[in-house]
Amino acid sequence: MKLIIQIPCYNEETTLPLTIADLPRHIDGIDVIEYLIINDGSTDDTIEVARRLEIHHIVNFTKNRGLARGFMAGLDAGLLLGADMIVNTDADNQYVGEDIEKLVRPILDGQADIVIGERPIDNIEHFSKLKKRLQRFGSLVVRFASGTQVPDAPSGFRAYSRDAAMRINVVNPYTYTLETIVQAGVNRTAIKSVPIRTNPETRESRLFKSMFGYVRRSTSIIIRSYIMYRPLKFLGTIGVAFFSLGLFISIRFLILLFVGDVGQHVQSLILSSLLMMLGVIIIVCGILADTVSVNRKLLEDIQYRVKRMEIEAKNKQQSTTGQLFNYDLR
Repeated sequence: MKLIIQIPCYNEETTLPLTIADLPRHIDGIDVIEYLIINDGSTDDTIEVARRLEIHHIVNFTKNRGLARGFMAGLDAGLLLGADMIVNTDADNQYVGEDIEKLVRPILDGQADIVIGERPIDNIEHFSKLKKRLQRFGSLVVRFASGTQVPDAPSGFRAYSRDAAMRINVVNPYTYTLETIVQAGVNRTAIKSVPIRTNPETRESRLFKSMFGYVRRSTSIIIRSYIMYRPLKFLGTIGVAFFSLGLFISIRFLILLFVGDVGQHVQSLILSSLLMMLGVIIIVCGILADTVSVNRKLLEDIQYRVKRMEIEAKNKQQSTTGQLFNYDLR
């Protein structure tokens, strides 16, 4: 059983040694533990520090591509390197490395394919009251959108089985945390949360420059993911709402017509017609989008099968420890 711990990095020459020192060297049930960093176009000495620390594998972007793309590149590299499980953690040493055993245990026991670490949000001192409220509210929205029970959706401390890692697709370039939960919920992937600990803050978050920007981007990702995977439910609900409002206005008009007081309410009939037509159009768009969504699922299944064949063929070859995967995306 092989575990690869991946760490996305962007200018982490200072914090990377702390993170590596905190990672486990042995876990019961795991035969091999290897470390992989994704250098997301760092302009400091992150690569040199990683080599001095004798990191097993390095994925290197020649320029910054964003957290989501780095995450996906790490998964692809880990799978090609023969990982049976992949754990993702942050390079700022936010999470306690010892808790990786808590993440992988449900996968080892066959209870889950994805495990997400639940941080003690209320007890994290460097989180403001506003941030704590937004974290809880955002996780609530993600639970509704995904149909899962993940209490800490933005947590980047996660473990994936090989099968789950092969099925993941991230479209937005900003972050992978929210979209992957919605995707897992729609695909009925076995997902579980476990309580984990956090370390004191080593630096400010680089994922967002302001709370407003974080909320705006997170909201757009949740809505986009929900529409992508459940278009008929989303658009159908909106369409039915418009149609129902138009129908209500039409009934009101008919009642007024019955009592002989319709002279000043012709505008209501026009408005109701427009609302009902708009509702029908939105419902039809939902049906068409649902057809596209079905095709997307078929393409994802084909991608999964191709990726599985590629990985199985690669794993038959002798793995090369310390290989530098160079993603030159200029």
